[in-house]
Amino acid sequence: MADDSSNRPVLRIRGVTKRFGALTANDDISLDLHAGEVLALLGENGAGKSTLMSILFGHYVADAGSIEVFGAPLAPGQPRAALAAGIGMVHQHFMLADNLTVLDNVVLGTEPLWQPWSRRAMARTRLLQQARRFGLQVDPDARVASLSVGERQRVEILKALYRGARILILDEPTAVLTPGESEALFDTLAQMVAEGLSVIFISHKLAEVLRVSQRIAVLRGGKLVAQARSEGVTQAQLAQWMVGHAVAPPARHRAAEVRDAACVLDGVSTEGRGHDRLRGVSLTLRSGEITAIAGVSGNGQVALAELLSGTRRATAGRLLLGGKPLRPSPAWLVSRGVARVPEDRHAVGVVGDLPVWENAVSERLQSSAFSRWGPLGLRWIRREAARAHAQAIARAYDVRGAGLDAAARSLSGGNMQKLILGRALTTPDQRGQRGGVPRLIVAHQPTWGLDIGAVSFVQQQLLLARDGGAAVLLISDDLDEVLALGDQVAVMHGGRLTATRPAEAWTREAIGLDMAGA
Repeated sequence: MADDSSNRPVLRIRGVTKRFGALTANDDISLDLHAGEVLALLGENGAGKSTLMSILFGHYVADAGSIEVFGAPLAPGQPRAALAAGIGMVHQHFMLADNLTVLDNVVLGTEPLWQPWSRRAMARTRLLQQARRFGLQVDPDARVASLSVGERQRVEILKALYRGARILILDEPTAVLTPGESEALFDTLAQMVAEGLSVIFISHKLAEVLRVSQRIAVLRGGKLVAQARSEGVTQAQLAQWMVGHAVAPPARHRAAEVRDAACVLDGVSTEGRGHDRLRGVSLTLRSGEITAIAGVSGNGQVALAELLSGTRRATAGRLLLGGKPLRPSPAWLVSRGVARVPEDRHAVGVVGDLPVWENAVSERLQSSAFSRWGPLGLRWIRREAARAHAQAIARAYDVRGAGLDAAARSLSGGNMQKLILGRALTTPDQRGQRGGVPRLIVAHQPTWGLDIGAVSFVQQQLLLARDGGAAVLLISDDLDEVLALGDQVAVMHGGRLTATRPAEAWTREAIGLDMAGA
């Protein structure tokens, strides 16, 4: 009988089911991965991708099913067993120690604690061999804190390869890369596949998925709903498989009427660590216009968003809102019609332990619509009005998955972002009824980590707010989003900002060069 071992999958997942109480996160999922193959894993937020990868990597134990790696059963719930079997994972948020060198990060945890010496010379040789083999050039002696985002990702990949990974899981690998760095990553993936490595590629960027993968698997509601060869599949088909219906992109059109300047920065600088500061930034944000800021994370975007949200002070320059000096006070800014969609929805966007209805009114509790002065100089919450306002937000922005009294942390990422967006864009009048649009919207990574359906919804709401007369500052690492939504576009690098130009005046190559500081 002929040996069919060459055709045997390197990874075989059979009937994997995982439940969390009444929720079935994975429902009888079976998947194969072959040697020298890139398998793209797609799905909405909450579709079950993370749960399945956590089971594969030993962080969760499945309630049913089995996993084989290179023909041998994989012990459940043991990350060490997954690593020993040749499974490596590069997380979306890099797991590196900034104060250590590249070499230190790569060898960390690979040598016994009781070993009286370190085989650094041997480790350096092996690291450099891996780097040359896969085109991942790094300096072993460089401190991670000094590396660019693209260089850090190379270190993460090399760390997995150094540990013997033959199956590599990449979670949103291009989320924070420049176009040039993304191209370099794709070249590396091609080299890895040619060497026989296998890759599971998780991404929301459908064009990239179709470019780099040979096969695609789609999860929806915890079930495997589609598998297909990448060639011949369209982005529209993938989107429909992911959400269960056709997804129309935002109805893009240029601003009908650009009005006066809502906010002006003139030579503004701030304090901050590294590049997380502003250096002489000048910018005009006009009503009825979206100004999009492109750039790799960590180049001053946080400083800009915090400055316009009142949580960071300017150390130099002039900052005006509606022609008057802008105060570094979040409450004052909210009262003057400034709305924010923060970058970190979990840590900054909501108070996870508070119920949904309290989070919905949390930034406007000082408003007479939702509170009044009571005895002893205390403010009393108008509970009925606050809950009605929260219910209106949930209905208008399709916030699902939890009632008004559920803790905000129980919401999925997409629904949490809808709650934050609704809170920002729904300006109540004195009676708690919906008023007009905000004067200024500071949207920092508003679609980060969201599935295609939620992305389309959020982007459409920003366009509607712009058309209603709001000035919108969109700060995004996603170049496609910047070019799709921005009326005016500028690029931030090292705390400095280029001049704004109409989106049509930019090419992807020009933006990529400015993002890299060239």
